[in-house]
Amino acid sequence: MTIGVGGSTIEIELDKLSDMTLDITAISKAEFQARLAKAQQLMKEQDVCALYLDAGTNLHYFTGLKWYKSERMVGAILPVTGNLEFIAPHFEEGSLSDNMLIEGNYNGWQEDESPYDLFAKILSNKGFTQGKVAIDESAAFFVFDGLRRAAPEFTFTNGADISAPCRQIKSDAEIALMQRAKNMTMEVHKAAARILRPGISTLEVTQFINEAHKRVGASGSSFCIVLFGLATSFPHGVKDPQILQNNDWVLIDTGCLLQGYNSDITRTYAYGNASDEQRLAWQVEKDAQAAGFLAAKFGETCGSVDDAARAVITNSGYGPDYELPGLPHRTGHGCGLDIHEWPYLLRGNNTPLEKGMAFSNEPMLVIPNKFGVRLEDHFYMGEQGAVWFTEPSYSVDDPFGLEA
Repeated sequence: MTIGVGGSTIEIELDKLSDMTLDITAISKAEFQARLAKAQQLMKEQDVCALYLDAGTNLHYFTGLKWYKSERMVGAILPVTGNLEFIAPHFEEGSLSDNMLIEGNYNGWQEDESPYDLFAKILSNKGFTQGKVAIDESAAFFVFDGLRRAAPEFTFTNGADISAPCRQIKSDAEIALMQRAKNMTMEVHKAAARILRPGISTLEVTQFINEAHKRVGASGSSFCIVLFGLATSFPHGVKDPQILQNNDWVLIDTGCLLQGYNSDITRTYAYGNASDEQRLAWQVEKDAQAAGFLAAKFGETCGSVDDAARAVITNSGYGPDYELPGLPHRTGHGCGLDIHEWPYLLRGNNTPLEKGMAFSNEPMLVIPNKFGVRLEDHFYMGEQGAVWFTEPSYSVDDPFGLEA
C-alpha cells in the first residue's frame, strides 16, 4: 500500500486541522502605493495618459479594493500623474468606500446614465483630450467597446503592458502569503490522501478538501480536481464522478486563497499498488519536473524551463513536442492573485527569469486511454535562484516523504 494513503476517516482528519493563518501579515498600504507609482512610471515610458483598472484582480492588486465583475462597469482610472478616479454605480458608493484601501475620487453614475460617457468626462477633466489609454486586459468586451465609442479621440491599448511587468515580480510580502497558502494546501493534500478508501467518490473527496481548506483558514472557496483511474489521463478531468477501487491511480489537484493569493499543488499516486508502467511514467514525470527546476537560473528564459522538462519526457520515448503519449501543454504558469498569470513557462517565451517571479512546475505526462501523471509544485526566484515553495513528491511509494 502506498505510504500515507488510506487508513483514516473524514471526521478524524478534519479534527486534526486548525487555522494556519493567525500570524499572517496583509499587504501594506505603502506597498499598494508603490505599485501605483511603478505603474505610473511604466505609463510615462509607454506614453500612456491613463490606465483603466476593471473590477477583479488588477483592481485588487493596484488599489486593494476587492470587487466582483458584473454587467455594471466598476473600476478605477489611474492617470499618468495624480490620484485614482474610481468609477462605479452611484448606489454602490457606500459599499465601495467601505472597502477602499487607497483613497480616490468617487465618480458615480445613475442606472439610466452611461458609465462610458462618464469615463470620457473624467479624462477631459484631467486635461486629457487625446492620447493612449490602456484598458485592463481582463475587462469584458462590452466595457472596452463602450469606452472606445464614448472616447473615439483616444487610442486604446492593452493594459497588460503595464500590469504584467508589475504583477509578475512578487514582493517579499506576496511570497510570504503564497508560501503560507501552499503550506495550507499541502496539509490538506496529506489529509485527503489518508481518507481514501474503496467506494469513496470523487465528489466526497472534493467536499472534504473544501471543508479542510476552511479548517486551515483559507479565504474564499478552494478549487479542486479529483480523478481516479482512467480519468487521470484527462488533464482537467471528466464530467462524471468516479468511485475509488483497489489499486486505482489517483490524481488530486487543488489549491486555496489566502488574502487573494493562490496555492496550486497536484499529487499523483496509487491507492494500493502501482503497475510497472505507472511507476516508470511517474519517475519520468518527477525527473522532468526536477529538470525544469534546475534550468530555472538567472540569465535564462522562461522558455528554457519548458525546454528542459520537455527534453526529459522526449528522451524517455514520449512525445515529441505536444504529441501523446507525452506532455500536451506548457510546463508551468505564473501564479499570484490569479491562479494562472504572467509569465508562462512556455516554449519560445524569451522573458528573462527575474527575482520575484513565481511559477508552477507541472510537466504532466499523459498516457491516453490509460492514465496521467501530474506532479505540481511551485517555485519562486529568490536571491540566489529558484526556491521550492513545497518539497516535490518524494517517490511513487511514499509521495509525501513520510518515511524519507
